[in-house]
This record gives sequence, structure tokens and C-alpha cells, in this order.
Amino acid sequence: MALLTITSPHTVSNTSVQKIMLTVWAATLPGFLALVVFFGWGYLINAILAVTTALVAEAVIVRLRRRPVWTCLSDGSAMLTAWLLALALPPFAPWWVTVVGVLAAIVFAKHLYGGLGHNPFNPAMVGYALLLISFPLEMTTRWATPDALLLDGHSFYIAWTAVFGDLNPLQIDAFTMATPLDTYKYDIAALTQAEVLQQGIFAKGYRAYGWEWVSLLYLIGGVVLIFRKVITWHTPVALLLTLSVMALLFSWDGDTRVPLSLHLLGGATMLGAFFIATDPVSSATSNRGKLVYGAGIGLLIYVIRTWGNYPDAVAFAVLLMNFAAPLIDYYTRPRAYGENTNQREGL
Repeated sequence: MALLTITSPHTVSNTSVQKIMLTVWAATLPGFLALVVFFGWGYLINAILAVTTALVAEAVIVRLRRRPVWTCLSDGSAMLTAWLLALALPPFAPWWVTVVGVLAAIVFAKHLYGGLGHNPFNPAMVGYALLLISFPLEMTTRWATPDALLLDGHSFYIAWTAVFGDLNPLQIDAFTMATPLDTYKYDIAALTQAEVLQQGIFAKGYRAYGWEWVSLLYLIGGVVLIFRKVITWHTPVALLLTLSVMALLFSWDGDTRVPLSLHLLGGATMLGAFFIATDPVSSATSNRGKLVYGAGIGLLIYVIRTWGNYPDAVAFAVLLMNFAAPLIDYYTRPRAYGENTNQREGL
């Protein structure tokens, strides 16, 4: 008679880490393609460079840790981390900026904490925050002007030279500009809303040229993830609702602050809500906890964007709520059958 050593009940599922990672990656593809269409080849170059760097770094450090290299590489987690970081970087960021950010995400934020499933902070956002603090010039001045606003658009040669070459600042200024959130926030201090919106980047309205399509496609990709049960609705809905309420309360006067439409569709809000804040390792775990966690990120995004120095703020908001996730889990975990309050508090 066979002697089974299994002591706990177990369930079997058709899903796997690899399937989840690939599904999330596929859901970002429409938004990524829109980035390439509207802002040129820089995003494609960054993505290939970031993923290649991540796979090499993952292989080296896994080998040093004496773990099975192919098993770790094939789960897709390193690839997805690098991919999300590449989507958040300026398309004309120098190659070494991308490499440094990916190494920080894979080596320090992921493997120094024990690898996949052990990282308390979102690795991609750790890499992004490190780059934004360490290299503010490269991270804020190399966003692409929409192709349609240029005479010849961004050729592959220009993108390649901007990333790997040595273009002088005057050449860079010819085809780069600040992001819509950055432009609106600082220009509104001296101009009226009507004057600010006359700029081409806003497409003569309350939209951010190109960015609105990218954000809407991320939204659609996120909804697909919810219906496929890869993520739940709690974190993104709480984030978007909180950010919207804050914008309606404090940004009702477009002559002083960034309006709601740009908060939702003019930056990384949708990417952050559906693909970054929903990281199952570093976020809250219970459904009630996810609501609190998402609301906290939405609140921090608005506060940092409006009164801080970083116009987008998604990375810092996510990292700050990563700090709070264990505390949120403690106070929002579901009550076990028969458990009372005193037992939970350890009294």
C-alpha cells in the first residue's frame, strides 16, 4: 500500500505562473503598438533592450544562487518586469538608463529579496523610481513629440541614434517634448487653460495627443485581464474612482490645475491601475484590502501630481502603498469561521 506524505488538501489548476505572465504581457500589446505608432520606434528599441538585459541578468544571478536557470527564465516574470519598465520609460532614454533600471529591478528589487514571490516592492517601479531620482534630466526631457506633429516623424535611424548614439541637445530638442501632464502643470502657472490647450500635444481639446489612445487600449487590456480572472476589479476600480473624486474636488478649475481627463488619459494612470498596482506579490491580498490599497494609490497619485515635483507619480504612489500592504492585509484579512475579534488581536 502506497504511503502518501501529503498532509494538506491541495487543488489542481490549469493555470501557471508562465500562463499568467504571458497573458498580462499580451494584454499590454495593443497599448504598446499604439505607443510605437504615435511616438515612434524608440519604444520598440527600449523594449527589446530591456527584455534582453533582464533575461541575461536573471540567468546570471539565478546561476549564482544555484537555482535551475531555464525554470526561472521560462516563467516569464523577468521578461514581464522588463517589459513594464520599458513601457514607462521615455522612448529616447539612453541605452544605459534602460540597462541600469532593469538591473536594479531584477537584481536588487527581485533576487536580493529571494526571487519571484518574495519581493515586497514592485520590481519594475523600484527600477523606475531609481532612474527618476538618479537621472532626472534623461527621464524628463526625452519624451517623444507625437509623430503627426513633426514634418517627417521619427525614423528608425533617429530613434536608434537617440538611444545608442550621441545626439547633441539641439537635435534632441527638435523631436522631443515634455509629457502632457508635465506641460499642463507648469504652463498653467503662466497661461490660461484655453492658451495651454492650443498646443499641439493636446490635440486642441482636453485630450493628450496619442496618449488617450494608449490609455484606452491599456484600459481594454485591463478589462480583459479581469474577465479572464487574472486580476480582480478591486484595485483598479478603487484607484481610478479615488483619483477621479480627488480631481473633481480639487481640479474643477482648469485654469489652475490639471483636469480630470488628463489625469485619466494623459499619463501612466491606466498602465499603473491594471498592470502595476495589481502585482499579486507586492499588493494587498484580500478583496477589502485591495480596495483600500487601490484607493491609497489613487489618492497618492493625485497628491504627488498636484503638490509634488513628479507630474506622473504612479511609481512613487505604488511603492508607498507597497510599504502599507502588510498592514492593510492585517486589518482586512477575512475572518476565519469561528474566530472572534479577541482571537485575531491575540488577546
